[in-house]
Amino acid sequence: MNLEQLIARFREDARDVETPPLWSDETVTGWLNDAVAEAAVRGRLLLETDKPQVCSITLVPAQSVYPLHPALYEITYLAHQADGSSEVDELSLVSTEWLDRNHPGWRNRRIEQVRWAVQGERSIRLVPPPARSGRLLLEGYRLPLRLMSNPTDVPEIHAFSHDKLVLWALYRAFSQPDADGLDAQRAATAERDFTAYFGRRPDADLRRETREDVPHVTESIFL
Repeated sequence: MNLEQLIARFREDARDVETPPLWSDETVTGWLNDAVAEAAVRGRLLLETDKPQVCSITLVPAQSVYPLHPALYEITYLAHQADGSSEVDELSLVSTEWLDRNHPGWRNRRIEQVRWAVQGERSIRLVPPPARSGRLLLEGYRLPLRLMSNPTDVPEIHAFSHDKLVLWALYRAFSQPDADGLDAQRAATAERDFTAYFGRRPDADLRRETREDVPHVTESIFL
């Protein structure tokens, strides 16, 4: 379904067929874009393995912290490749607490090979910093890269799930604090059905657990 069809489905399900409509196309479009993002996170639907702007970061000697692409929220694969080398070394994604427990003094140790990475909300820290230029290779789950705005735009998630996005728009519409649109029961039903299909939104603790203390490869110890 494209954006025009999704808006038409929303108006049919919401019985918003008067002129002018209760909710504008711009407002409904915003809710539908929110729905795609919600679905992507709840269902872990968009696994990115290829796009360079998401999956490749240029590394600078001695620099440890790098920004992640804003759409990337969960890393599933991480590797380091130094310039001029054919070797690709997988990294372990851990937390600073894990490093403190397992490698005391890691902040000041001197070692050439990058071994670990600590993911923040918007950046990633390499440990130790790379000794020379290279690339950080990533794969992971992301949000949509673009918002729907034109009538022919389609959601990035699979077409099979497109119609379920309307449920989120209905939930948002019936939750609006105005006399004409507010309907707590219909809002609750739409949110429940959306959650039943795509799953619950992970809280901050669960998202943190997915990016910490889960080494992706066998760990080495400092010598």
